[in-house]
Amino acid sequence: MRTDSARASSNGLLYDRVLDALGTTIVAGGHAAGDVLLLDELVVSYSASRPVIREVVRVLESMRLVHARRRVGVVVLERDQWNLFDPRVIRWRLACGDRVAQLRSLTDLRGGVEPLAAYLAATAASPDHCARLVAAVMGMSATGRAGDLQAYLQHDIDFHRTLLEASGNEMFASLADVVEEVLTGRTVHHMMPSEPKTEAIALHRQVADCIHAGDGEGARQAMMAILEEAATAILETSSARVGRSLPA
Repeated sequence: MRTDSARASSNGLLYDRVLDALGTTIVAGGHAAGDVLLLDELVVSYSASRPVIREVVRVLESMRLVHARRRVGVVVLERDQWNLFDPRVIRWRLACGDRVAQLRSLTDLRGGVEPLAAYLAATAASPDHCARLVAAVMGMSATGRAGDLQAYLQHDIDFHRTLLEASGNEMFASLADVVEEVLTGRTVHHMMPSEPKTEAIALHRQVADCIHAGDGEGARQAMMAILEEAATAILETSSARVGRSLPA
């Protein structure tokens, strides 16, 4: 007989699986705006209990992907109503559709936030923030040389999360999960160079050094260069993948 904790763990795994599957299907257009999804049909389609399906629908409602209507069903909403800043929506959209266009849009968003965050961090960052930025750069350098992209990714995430926190602006800090999904998506979907560029790591170090020195303008410009390098890398990797897919 399974224990209560084992059942809870199993239900949690099932909930995560159904949420990811249904969420991805919706953002990919598998269920068009205006489609009505019935709970009983979802129970059968995903081999899940009604309580699990109800919780999944509740979460999708919080993302504004769907709206549950009594005596009607679960109605899929138009894309312009979705919460495009929800990290899970970002993850699902990067898993399907025009990934390059999505990454460009997200990089544009970062371009409007992170350079200013770097500028503000030059005066607002604490000694702990400065130490964490340097530690992240050192980790990026070591794992980049080793070709360990997963470990490199975690240090990269730590750097940008710390940068947003160090800005002293709570709105910027709240975007850390969004930036994490962007960085993760690039790695998961092979939109990163196979070996991180030393120039990119050097720019991260420059941001950290400028923030420590109180040089806001230097930090801002270095952060802009990082995002320009990221945009170029996205185009280069996507072009290379298209080229490999074309017949000789």
